[in-house]
Amino acid sequence: MSTATDEMAGIGQPGPDYGDLLAGLRATFASDHTRDPAWRDAQLANLVRMLQDHEAEFLEALASDLGKPPMEAWLTELSYIASEVKHSRKHLKRWMKPRSVRTPAFAQPGSSWVQAEPLGVVLVMGAWNYPLQVVLAPLVAVIAAGNCAVLKPSELAPASAALLARYVPEYLDPQAFAVVEGAVAESTALLRERYDHIIYTGGGAVGRIVMAAAAKHLTPVTLELGGKSPCIVLPDADLDIAARRIAWGRFTNAGQTCIAPDYILADADTEARLVPLLAGHLREMYGEDPQRSDSFGRIVNDRHFERLTALLGSGTVAVGGRSDPAERYIEPTVLTGVDPDSPVMREEIFGPLLPILRTDDLEAAITHVRSGDKPLAAYLFSKDKAAQRRFLDTVSAGSVCLNDVIMFSAVPELPFGGVGESGMGAYKGENGFRNFSHLKAVMRRGIWPDVPLRYAPYSDSKFNFLKKLL
Repeated sequence: MSTATDEMAGIGQPGPDYGDLLAGLRATFASDHTRDPAWRDAQLANLVRMLQDHEAEFLEALASDLGKPPMEAWLTELSYIASEVKHSRKHLKRWMKPRSVRTPAFAQPGSSWVQAEPLGVVLVMGAWNYPLQVVLAPLVAVIAAGNCAVLKPSELAPASAALLARYVPEYLDPQAFAVVEGAVAESTALLRERYDHIIYTGGGAVGRIVMAAAAKHLTPVTLELGGKSPCIVLPDADLDIAARRIAWGRFTNAGQTCIAPDYILADADTEARLVPLLAGHLREMYGEDPQRSDSFGRIVNDRHFERLTALLGSGTVAVGGRSDPAERYIEPTVLTGVDPDSPVMREEIFGPLLPILRTDDLEAAITHVRSGDKPLAAYLFSKDKAAQRRFLDTVSAGSVCLNDVIMFSAVPELPFGGVGESGMGAYKGENGFRNFSHLKAVMRRGIWPDVPLRYAPYSDSKFNFLKKLL
């Protein structure tokens, strides 16, 4: 999400000293009780209980920070996290179980296996657009893997951050988990410390800063960075279904979603048929005046509002276009006649604007997508299996969805992560467990017989026998 946390791009200011905080977490990890499956399960259960006990407060905070409607907030944040917890608790013992691998004849007698072990202390740096989900969903995987963690929620969602700071110590082990509120100074200070893993969700500018800070300690990182996620609509698609699903995916959370379709690629005839369908479904979802709808959110702050309204001139407003700075409201807007080099096409939009870029056919659309950075998500609407295969084989993206948008994120067995400029590493479900674990290679050898074949002195007969054996 290239614009999600660029407010931190000035990172570098001095801040508090978190040395004692990290020392305490490391002492907890060294005590080994985070390795206990029962402890992990209890922490995961308590995480859901925290959200359930204070559901009304969390929904109110999300409304305060982003104008999120209660149902949307519950579905994309609280319920999403609860689903991740449920899946992890169900499969945790299997994930933790050592995985046997074949031991070759040369290494017999012996047995070999892969054993997952916790890394230590993880720093989780969240973004503002889904201020609970992007902090707590990674935390589910961090806990499942048996780690301690420092949570740094975004300062741009202060109500949500304050609730996390208040309730996480009450429901989770306060010796193993800490929440740090604050802005640039606090983030800078946190990044000076050594961790065993860092996961950051936000923009590429800060992602580079996080990675540079991690490099000083050789700390592995997971970066979720977003990008311009394309949505190709071919003439054979069910355009009514496509329009409905694209409109939902683009304008949920007022477009402030890192995996939302960022722009549409379609030929002229498909565009002409698609635009009125988009307009119709937007009316169905948000009414004639979306500003009065209780189902449509707001832009997070004035800076992003001004940035987004400046992009309205990048094409012809075919749907929407109205705005109100007093409410930081921007109407769901569809732009046509968009030039590939226009401002709206230069970076991830991260707001309720949907440009349509004309392309002649699938190959032209693929060429356009491949000419830019690899996106976090890519979408194709088409019934043609050959077109789907061509798209899957040639478009590189963190995740791909055919004939829908965003829904892959609801599948815990699928990894969630980017590629290239859209990020590195992945989490969710077992992929998250493995991401925050060290997969330790183990071999146990028998004592007898101890065949002298590998030992010096070497000989031609040993050499020839080894060639036949191996």
